[in-house]
Amino acid sequence: MAASSLDVVASHPDLPLRTFEAGTVLLDEGPATGRIYVLATGEIEIAKGNVSVARVVEPGSIFGEISALLDVGHSATVRAATQVTAYEIKDAAGFLEASPELTRAVANLLARRLIDATTYLSDLKHQYADREDHFVMVDQILEALVHQQEAQAVPAVAASGDSRL
Repeated sequence: MAASSLDVVASHPDLPLRTFEAGTVLLDEGPATGRIYVLATGEIEIAKGNVSVARVVEPGSIFGEISALLDVGHSATVRAATQVTAYEIKDAAGFLEASPELTRAVANLLARRLIDATTYLSDLKHQYADREDHFVMVDQILEALVHQQEAQAVPAVAASGDSRL
Protein backbone atom coordinates (compact mmCIF):
# COMPACT_ATOMS: atom_id res chain seq x y z
CA MET A 1 0.00 0.00 0.00
CA ALA A 2 1.30 3.45 -0.91
CA ALA A 3 2.13 5.87 1.87
CA SER A 4 -0.22 8.82 2.31
CA SER A 5 1.06 12.29 1.51
CA LEU A 6 0.88 13.12 5.23
CA ASP A 7 2.97 10.06 6.13
CA VAL A 8 5.53 10.99 3.47
CA VAL A 9 6.06 14.56 4.67
CA ALA A 10 5.91 13.59 8.35
CA SER A 11 8.82 11.22 7.73
CA HIS A 12 11.02 14.19 6.74
CA PRO A 13 12.09 15.89 9.99
CA ASP A 14 13.55 18.83 8.06
CA LEU A 15 10.09 19.94 6.85
CA PRO A 16 8.51 22.49 9.19
CA LEU A 17 5.03 21.85 10.55
CA ARG A 18 3.61 25.36 10.68
CA THR A 19 0.53 26.76 12.40
CA PHE A 20 -1.65 29.34 10.64
CA GLU A 21 -4.43 31.31 12.30
CA ALA A 22 -7.86 31.53 10.67
CA GLY A 23 -7.81 34.01 7.78
CA THR A 24 -4.10 33.59 7.03
CA VAL A 25 -3.28 33.18 3.33
CA LEU A 26 -0.90 30.28 2.70
CA LEU A 27 -0.78 30.74 -1.08
CA ASP A 28 -2.02 33.79 -2.93
CA GLU A 29 -3.58 33.45 -6.37
CA GLY A 30 -1.04 34.79 -8.84
CA PRO A 31 2.74 34.65 -8.75
CA ALA A 32 4.44 31.30 -8.11
CA THR A 33 6.08 30.77 -4.73
CA GLY A 34 7.70 27.39 -5.35
CA ARG A 35 5.93 26.10 -2.22
CA ILE A 36 3.60 23.22 -1.48
CA TYR A 37 1.61 22.76 1.72
CA VAL A 38 0.31 19.45 3.07
CA LEU A 39 -2.58 19.80 5.50
CA ALA A 40 -2.18 18.15 8.89
CA THR A 41 -5.15 19.64 10.78
CA GLY A 42 -7.80 22.29 10.31
CA GLU A 43 -9.88 23.59 7.43
CA ILE A 44 -8.65 25.28 4.26
CA GLU A 45 -10.67 27.53 1.96
CA ILE A 46 -9.84 27.67 -1.75
CA ALA A 47 -10.86 30.86 -3.58
CA LYS A 48 -10.69 32.03 -7.19
CA GLY A 49 -10.83 35.80 -7.12
CA ASN A 50 -13.46 36.69 -4.52
CA VAL A 51 -15.37 33.42 -4.93
CA SER A 52 -14.91 30.58 -2.45
CA VAL A 53 -14.85 27.38 -4.52
CA ALA A 54 -13.98 24.68 -1.96
CA ARG A 55 -13.34 23.93 1.68
CA VAL A 56 -10.94 21.12 2.55
CA VAL A 57 -10.52 19.31 5.87
CA GLU A 58 -8.87 16.03 4.83
CA PRO A 59 -5.44 15.58 6.43
CA GLY A 60 -2.83 15.00 3.74
CA SER A 61 -4.51 17.33 1.24
CA ILE A 62 -1.92 19.03 -0.95
CA PHE A 63 -1.94 22.69 -2.05
CA GLY A 64 0.32 24.45 -4.56
CA GLU A 65 1.13 21.33 -6.59
CA ILE A 66 -0.05 22.67 -9.96
CA SER A 67 2.16 25.73 -9.67
CA ALA A 68 5.13 23.62 -8.61
CA LEU A 69 4.72 21.04 -11.37
CA LEU A 70 4.05 23.47 -14.21
CA ASP A 71 6.20 26.36 -12.99
CA VAL A 72 3.27 28.78 -13.29
CA GLY A 73 1.56 31.10 -10.85
CA HIS A 74 -0.90 29.79 -8.28
CA SER A 75 -4.34 29.26 -9.81
CA ALA A 76 -6.22 29.98 -6.59
CA THR A 77 -5.83 31.46 -3.12
CA VAL A 78 -5.39 28.97 -0.27
CA ARG A 79 -6.52 30.40 3.07
CA ALA A 80 -6.86 28.96 6.58
CA ALA A 81 -10.60 28.86 7.36
CA THR A 82 -9.83 27.73 10.91
CA GLN A 83 -6.55 27.37 12.74
CA VAL A 84 -4.49 25.10 10.45
CA THR A 85 -1.33 23.09 10.83
CA ALA A 86 0.41 22.19 7.58
CA TYR A 87 3.78 20.99 6.42
CA GLU A 88 5.55 23.59 4.33
CA ILE A 89 7.74 22.47 1.45
CA LYS A 90 9.69 25.52 0.30
CA ASP A 91 11.46 23.90 -2.67
CA ALA A 92 8.47 21.99 -3.99
CA ALA A 93 9.97 21.07 -7.37
CA GLY A 94 13.14 19.73 -5.77
CA PHE A 95 11.22 17.83 -3.11
CA LEU A 96 8.93 16.24 -5.69
CA GLU A 97 11.94 15.13 -7.74
CA ALA A 98 13.49 13.54 -4.67
CA SER A 99 10.28 12.02 -3.33
CA PRO A 100 8.57 9.56 -5.67
CA GLU A 101 6.04 8.78 -2.93
CA LEU A 102 4.78 12.37 -2.76
CA THR A 103 4.96 12.72 -6.54
CA ARG A 104 2.71 9.67 -6.84
CA ALA A 105 0.29 11.17 -4.28
CA VAL A 106 0.17 14.37 -6.34
CA ALA A 107 -0.38 12.37 -9.55
CA ASN A 108 -3.25 10.48 -7.89
CA LEU A 109 -4.77 13.74 -6.68
CA LEU A 110 -4.60 15.30 -10.14
CA ALA A 111 -6.01 12.16 -11.77
CA ARG A 112 -8.98 12.19 -9.34
CA ARG A 113 -9.60 15.86 -10.13
CA LEU A 114 -9.52 15.13 -13.86
CA ILE A 115 -12.02 12.28 -13.46
CA ASP A 116 -14.31 14.49 -11.36
CA ALA A 117 -14.15 17.37 -13.86
CA THR A 118 -14.72 15.11 -16.86
CA THR A 119 -17.63 13.34 -15.15
CA TYR A 120 -19.21 16.66 -14.18
CA LEU A 121 -18.88 18.09 -17.68
CA SER A 122 -20.22 14.90 -19.23
CA ASP A 123 -23.24 15.04 -16.89
CA LEU A 124 -23.80 18.67 -17.89
CA LYS A 125 -23.66 17.72 -21.54
CA HIS A 126 -26.28 15.01 -21.05
CA GLN A 127 -28.57 17.23 -18.97
CA TYR A 128 -28.55 20.02 -21.53
CA ALA A 129 -28.27 17.95 -24.72
CA ASP A 130 -31.39 19.56 -26.18
CA ARG A 131 -30.08 23.10 -25.76
CA GLU A 132 -28.19 24.93 -28.48
CA ASP A 133 -26.72 27.77 -26.45
CA HIS A 134 -23.39 28.13 -24.64
CA PHE A 135 -23.28 24.50 -23.50
CA VAL A 136 -21.61 23.74 -26.84
CA MET A 137 -18.41 24.80 -25.08
CA VAL A 138 -18.70 21.70 -22.88
CA ASP A 139 -17.77 19.62 -25.96
CA GLN A 140 -14.66 21.72 -26.46
CA ILE A 141 -13.65 21.40 -22.82
CA LEU A 142 -14.21 17.64 -22.78
CA GLU A 143 -12.21 17.29 -25.99
CA ALA A 144 -9.33 19.23 -24.45
CA LEU A 145 -9.39 17.21 -21.22
CA VAL A 146 -9.44 13.87 -23.00
CA HIS A 147 -7.05 14.49 -25.88
CA GLN A 148 -4.62 17.19 -24.78
CA GLN A 149 -1.42 15.37 -23.91
CA GLU A 150 1.48 17.79 -24.01
CA ALA A 151 0.06 21.28 -23.89
CA GLN A 152 2.34 24.06 -22.83
CA ALA A 153 1.32 25.49 -19.48
CA VAL A 154 0.10 29.06 -19.89
CA PRO A 155 -1.04 31.00 -16.85
CA ALA A 156 -4.82 31.40 -17.07
CA VAL A 157 -4.61 35.17 -16.63
CA ALA A 158 -2.20 35.53 -19.54
CA ALA A 159 -4.22 33.22 -21.78
CA SER A 160 -7.58 34.84 -21.16
CA GLY A 161 -6.88 38.26 -19.76
CA ASP A 162 -9.43 37.43 -17.04
CA SER A 163 -7.86 37.72 -13.58
CA ARG A 164 -10.64 35.58 -12.07
CA LEU A 165 -9.25 32.49 -13.80
